[in-house]
Amino acid sequence: MSKKIDPDYPDQEQMENLVSYALQQARKHGASDAEAGMSFGAGLNVTVRLAEVETLEYNRDRSLGVSVYLGQKKGSASTSDWSEKAIQETVNAACAIAKHSGEDPFTGLADAQFMATELADLDLCYPWELSAEQGIDLARQCEDTARAHSGISNSEGASVSTHTGISVYANTHGFLGGYPATRHSISCSVIAGDESGMQRDYWYTVARDAHDLEQAESVGNMAAKRTLGRLNARKLKTAQVPVILRAEVASSLFRHFVSAISGGNLYRNSSFLLDHLGKKIFPDFIQIHERPHLKKGLGSTTYDNEGVATQNRTLVSDGILQSYVLSSYSARKLDMQTTGNAGGVHNMQVKPTGPDFDALLAEMNNGLLVTELMGQGINIVTGDYSRGAAGYWVENGEIQYPVEEITIAGNLRDMFHQIVQVADDVDMRGNIHTGSVLLENMTLAGD
Repeated sequence: MSKKIDPDYPDQEQMENLVSYALQQARKHGASDAEAGMSFGAGLNVTVRLAEVETLEYNRDRSLGVSVYLGQKKGSASTSDWSEKAIQETVNAACAIAKHSGEDPFTGLADAQFMATELADLDLCYPWELSAEQGIDLARQCEDTARAHSGISNSEGASVSTHTGISVYANTHGFLGGYPATRHSISCSVIAGDESGMQRDYWYTVARDAHDLEQAESVGNMAAKRTLGRLNARKLKTAQVPVILRAEVASSLFRHFVSAISGGNLYRNSSFLLDHLGKKIFPDFIQIHERPHLKKGLGSTTYDNEGVATQNRTLVSDGILQSYVLSSYSARKLDMQTTGNAGGVHNMQVKPTGPDFDALLAEMNNGLLVTELMGQGINIVTGDYSRGAAGYWVENGEIQYPVEEITIAGNLRDMFHQIVQVADDVDMRGNIHTGSVLLENMTLAGD
């Protein structure tokens, strides 16, 4: 290895040289196969509260992880030191662990035939040259806008964050890939109070490109509007009612779906969707796709954590489960092929069924609109679902008043089948893209 890396600002070529060096060292120590991944990231985080700077943080992180395979034995080690000596010691440690590990017939690199060969540019890197002073000004603008609303009595702060990083992965199949990426965000959380008590809410925007972010003032306005809308919240009587999950919380419903069809839960027999491939689990009109190559997508990538090529896939067609979410290890355990999902799904999209949000309210007529979910009362083995919720009571298709201190409960198997509509107000601020979801019936536990 002839090229020396700058200790503070590595570039992709330098990182590629380092992971290649790590693989060479692994081979030298007798590894039958090996893989190495490196990441470097730097960014700025600013938080302002009540117009004063609460935190100002510059961060810089780097890591190198190495896994070696001695036949069917695996050992892994990592370091943040990228010197040649440290890399050698890390490889030595991984080999020592492998020698003392038990054999696993399913371990090993993903099959060579599945390695990505075309690494297209997905427009993931848009560095934001944001100074600390500019970040502070933006955060202040955001919070000042929120606090200017009558009824806002306090603030939990407004934050501005920018991050730029490079990731590189290589293995002894000959795969070597890497890409730079950015992620920027603005968020705000404020508090409102009156004789009925105090309420808080928030809003945020996130994007690869700072030009795609909502304006700071817009984030502040939305945070204030959501908070003020929760004043004078009431409790509800226990009942069976239709429920709308607003887009920003509906993604969690499909996150549970992903968990239930993920290889780890399947081969452990720990999923209520075990052996459901080819079976109907949603209504006929539900279509769910994975789109890993979206330009600027927050979940976009041309290869997964094992170097396997990602591709457009259909997870659900006409309500029928078409594919699981598998890494190479879980695929082998299930006697199947990897789906290129080591590390999770990549831009999963739930296709809207047509209505806008107002039409969805009208279709529900009377019921509960959920805008916040709390707690983790989900049992993926059985599908049982119970979470704290807050939101609004709806009558005759119109929002009537805010509600709080309630629980919504059901079973995910039933909830999936009872989806009535998916609105077109798709939330793109994450890896799962969905609009608001109307569910036919859930148990609402209140007074």
